[in-house]
Amino acid sequence: MRIAQVSPLIESVPPSTYGGTERVVSYLTEALMAAGHDVTLYATGDSITSARLRVCAKQALRFDSACRVPLAYDLMTAQRVLAEADEFDVIHFHSDLVQFPLFRGHPVPRLTTLHGRLDMPELGLFLREFPDMPLISISDSQRTPVSHASWFRTIHHGLPETLLPMGSGKGGYLAFLGRLSPEKGPERAIEIARRVGMPLKIAAKVDRVDEAYFETAVEPLLHEPGIEFIGEINDIEKAAFLGAAAALLFPINWPEPFGLVMIEAMACGTPVIAFNCGSVPEIIDHGTTGFIVDSIPAAVAAVERIGAFDRRKIRQSFETRFSSRRMAQDYLDAYAALIEGVPAVGRTFPGADRSGTLQHA
Repeated sequence: MRIAQVSPLIESVPPSTYGGTERVVSYLTEALMAAGHDVTLYATGDSITSARLRVCAKQALRFDSACRVPLAYDLMTAQRVLAEADEFDVIHFHSDLVQFPLFRGHPVPRLTTLHGRLDMPELGLFLREFPDMPLISISDSQRTPVSHASWFRTIHHGLPETLLPMGSGKGGYLAFLGRLSPEKGPERAIEIARRVGMPLKIAAKVDRVDEAYFETAVEPLLHEPGIEFIGEINDIEKAAFLGAAAALLFPINWPEPFGLVMIEAMACGTPVIAFNCGSVPEIIDHGTTGFIVDSIPAAVAAVERIGAFDRRKIRQSFETRFSSRRMAQDYLDAYAALIEGVPAVGRTFPGADRSGTLQHA
């Protein structure tokens, strides 16, 4: 199958450090190539891929100080894909919304995976205008605010099975990995670690938009005993960081569309203590791969029970549910259905409606 993968340009594919969407694009592209498909990747020039790379910006726009209007690059990329569309059996966009007007009514099968939060009113209005643009959700929960949209499948993310090996968990610390932003709950993580009396290591980036929040709400807490701020880390560092952690804290307070860090921890055999928001009940098997909680006291109680987890079973759950091979096959099934004109179908995953959480102690 001749497949185009169209990535956002804010990061390279894969990103050098933090970056969820472009990381998933890389995993999917490489898994499709390994399965013998002809893949063309539209991405930045500093991307690394075994696919055919079509450069749409010299480097990741996040690191291009001369770039003032990133949208201009996104629009030029969409126009280029449109001009070259006949080369492909299917075009797969990961680039949000810019392609929708250009590809309205276009005969080449195409779909878009929406990777972000969708609970903004203007998105609902926008998606209602384009019923001919098939959409992939990355969790069933992500669809909730725009259930009327043209959903084709739900496909959970996956990681290469060799990317992150199972770790020992004997580092004696809790881990926080992601962005230092209000919705990710770093203050909650620090409070949980403080109450349970365990060290907390924080490997995270600070986006420009979150700098004021970091300086006022988080940075003063980093001076507390046992709190270590590491900064952004790459995949090699991530394996050691997550593998040695006793547990990953995921104390979010927003409708998380997926949460890649949860399956990264599972790949290392590390249990996840996650707040019951967004996709969490679809990803975490309560009592097997982690605990789903509803409060800081419940999270503290959960941390005190992490010794009961079998790290091998957590790793096995990752291999069964969240490998990039499984993700690629799910997308191939979606591509084939799209090409053949098969009607859209929903997909509800086991655990999506599970109510088993650790309640307020």
